[in-house]
Amino acid sequence: MQLSEEPLICSARGCRNPAVHALRWNNPKLHTPDRRKTWLACDAHLTSLGDFLRARQFLREVEPLAAE
Repeated sequence: MQLSEEPLICSARGCRNPAVHALRWNNPKLHTPDRRKTWLACDAHLTSLGDFLRARQFLREVEPLAAE
């Protein structure tokens, strides 16, 4: 079920491109191991957002967004 007709937008600051990847992460100091937060990324920002989360050891998985 889609809650909105709005497209999913990249989470990078200032980016308005459609998101095509979901970066699932958690901060182990704040979240239980099974909790996942999600950042969305366009192709252009996948590496920079992933690198930011990897540097902090927060990134758990990256998944493609399903096409509607």
